[in-house]
Amino acid sequence: MAYDIIIVGGGPAGLACARTAADRGMRTLVIERKRNIGKKVCAGGITWNGLIQKLPGFSAEKTFPSQHLFSKFQRAKITAKTPIIATVNRQKLGQYMAGIVENSGAEIRTSCLLKTVDTDRSEITLSYRDTGSVEKIKYNYLVGADGASSLVRRHLGIPVDLTGVGINYQIPGEFSKMQWHFDGNLFANGYAWVFPHADTASIGAYANTKVIQPALLKQNLLQWAKKAGFGIDKGTPTAEIINFDYRGWRFKGNVFLAGEAAGLVSGLTGEGIYPAIISGSAIAQYISSPDSPLAEFSRLLAIHKKHLTMALMTGRNRFAGTVMAELIIFCLRTGLIPFNRIEMAN
Repeated sequence: MAYDIIIVGGGPAGLACARTAADRGMRTLVIERKRNIGKKVCAGGITWNGLIQKLPGFSAEKTFPSQHLFSKFQRAKITAKTPIIATVNRQKLGQYMAGIVENSGAEIRTSCLLKTVDTDRSEITLSYRDTGSVEKIKYNYLVGADGASSLVRRHLGIPVDLTGVGINYQIPGEFSKMQWHFDGNLFANGYAWVFPHADTASIGAYANTKVIQPALLKQNLLQWAKKAGFGIDKGTPTAEIINFDYRGWRFKGNVFLAGEAAGLVSGLTGEGIYPAIISGSAIAQYISSPDSPLAEFSRLLAIHKKHLTMALMTGRNRFAGTVMAELIIFCLRTGLIPFNRIEMAN
């Protein structure tokens, strides 16, 4: 059996790639190791300008024209005429995108594990959890869209040295304000968040793992939440390693990496859904038409480079991180820069 394109990973990057590939007439297969598409540890924030408008028919849980920012020296409320950020249910987003992909003619296989990649023969070996059977499949193009611990990236021998960690508590209740909290003593060059959903809120923290260890980040998050009046200590934490170590997207001619597998998450904010969808779609577009300009993808790569530079610079010491956070909040509060200038989608 052979496919024009095989995509490893059924997240936003893989599904965006599959939809574009199938729409362009390619025989497309998506393989996903989990039984169900969509579920992932994630705060669920999605930029309005960058992404939510690209998903017609999909309903956000809540939308926020205002953002509340807090630091050691400042408090700011940033308001726009249209929503700045919306929150989404990742599982519903995944199911929505999977439905579009299957309607486009692509095939999705779940509970399917990638075992080996033979780039010389353009062949992969799959193992099926439910049956225990093993299958070899040929491909013309292979796309690794399988997240921070990408097996495709590992088979290519590309290391991951730059990572962040997101720690999340999903707390029941009605919350009205989307909040960002910057405290260099607690979160280094990262931040804590409160992202309200339909009847819960995601409360968590993100930081560079080279700057602060995940165990200490969790301890500091609990300390901060208790002082702020959020009873997350009774909840169950979930955590996800985030790869922002970008080293390219095309390898060995017919193998590609998309989204977090490529390291295209923002090292500054942890924003990953938008880069995943843009890179996945761009790769399929490139495969079907190598002369495509890929303007949006090129802009994304330039912004990722800026975010990476800022993440590395602020990660050198806590003073640098504090100064940068205060400067950004000041510029946002005074209108010197609009909020979307710090998004991956600007």
